[in-house]
Amino acid sequence: MTIKSKFWREHEDRHLLRVRKLHEDFTGTDPWRVLRIQGEFVEGFEALSKIGPAVAIFGSARTAPEHPAYAAAVRAARILAKAGLTVITGGGPGIMEAGNRGALEAGGASVGLNIELPFEQIPNKYQNLHLEFRYFFVRKMMFVKYSIATLIFPGGFGTMDELFEALTLSQTHKIEHYPIVLWGRSYWSGLVDWLQGTMLADGCISPEDTGLFHLTDSPEEATAIIIENARRNGYLPGAK
Repeated sequence: MTIKSKFWREHEDRHLLRVRKLHEDFTGTDPWRVLRIQGEFVEGFEALSKIGPAVAIFGSARTAPEHPAYAAAVRAARILAKAGLTVITGGGPGIMEAGNRGALEAGGASVGLNIELPFEQIPNKYQNLHLEFRYFFVRKMMFVKYSIATLIFPGGFGTMDELFEALTLSQTHKIEHYPIVLWGRSYWSGLVDWLQGTMLADGCISPEDTGLFHLTDSPEEATAIIIENARRNGYLPGAK
């Protein structure tokens, strides 16, 4: 049984995906929601089209500031911002806050794409561009469209969702191959072992699919991979 806290409330994704509609007026019908969804796309495209090449930083909303992953995310975001890249996060606490904080403190562009959730997602204060979204799939489209790399720190289901979406889009060539970097070998090694020892061994992925991501314990190494790729592809000054 699910216990609803006093902070819990239904949000737009839940209403949209409900099969049986409950006492809705016109503003709650699916055609009306299509207009709201369209509005979110337009607002997001208009605001983010001006931010320049961005790196998406994902990770747990529950990571405390004293955790090593938080410090590593701050460090990585500072390096990326100083190189001239925008940092874009989910706009909430934990690793998202660390990413926005590092970028903002380095004088760079710090973008937060917040999502309406019944808990956890409180906007952090380290953003110079902040957008609010009702719908997960609209928000996820913004990350995919405006990011040239993804840096992923330890996290939960949402982080896994972002990781495997990036891997799937890259594997299927729906997006150009870009760096997908996982920070924290001890956290990710079990998953990587399973991908190679079970998923690959059973023929569910190809050997080259295991090369779609990088694993590191170093913010410097993680950002070097991203910055080198950005320069090689003309997003930053330097060798192409």
